[in-house]
Amino acid sequence: MHPLTKDIIKTFTANANLEIAAGAKAYLRNQFEFIGLKTPLRRALKTAIFKQYSFATEASLIGCAKELWELPEREYQYVAIELVAKHKKLWTIEIITFFEYLITSKSWWDSVDTIFSLHLGPYFKLYPQQIIPITGRWNKTENNFWLQRCSIMFQKSYKKDTDTELLSKYILNCNKSKEFFIQKAIGWSLREYAKTDPSWVKEFVNNNTLAPLSKREALKHI
Repeated sequence: MHPLTKDIIKTFTANANLEIAAGAKAYLRNQFEFIGLKTPLRRALKTAIFKQYSFATEASLIGCAKELWELPEREYQYVAIELVAKHKKLWTIEIITFFEYLITSKSWWDSVDTIFSLHLGPYFKLYPQQIIPITGRWNKTENNFWLQRCSIMFQKSYKKDTDTELLSKYILNCNKSKEFFIQKAIGWSLREYAKTDPSWVKEFVNNNTLAPLSKREALKHI
């Protein structure tokens, strides 16, 4: 086990709070165990530990992140995501395979949404040639709506650099979905882009059939 993983386990365990853990577990529908660390404390503890370690290769970074990811308590998955995000300089084009593993295992909105913000957005800026082959496959998948959600949401922070043609295509490929997290993603992606170009979003919503939830979210601040 990597020394960073050991330090994280030791420090987090020393600060465990059963009452907070029970509340967090209930909030995520009892799908995950928790140590019981509020977000500000968890981030402060992990930041102090991160400063003590460095990684020479992408492989060693992924190895440590996988150790954290495979631990039962949810806080360790959050730390794994943040650890990988901290070391973008080590990312190669192949790390997308690891990102897909993170998206498709122990999946829920709390991890997936952090992954598309901290990993996918920056990754596709680094390797734009990967956008069509990777997100295109994700968008068409029929057995994992989390991948579909990521295909719609990876441009969330792109603002004026958003590829609206691609966003439109991915939304319309999924606009008949009954899945809450897809309908929400469609609305959320449009709401975010509305901060850059509200007229485009309004026109898109008016000219296409969207679920009521998606439409409501898209127009929320227009």
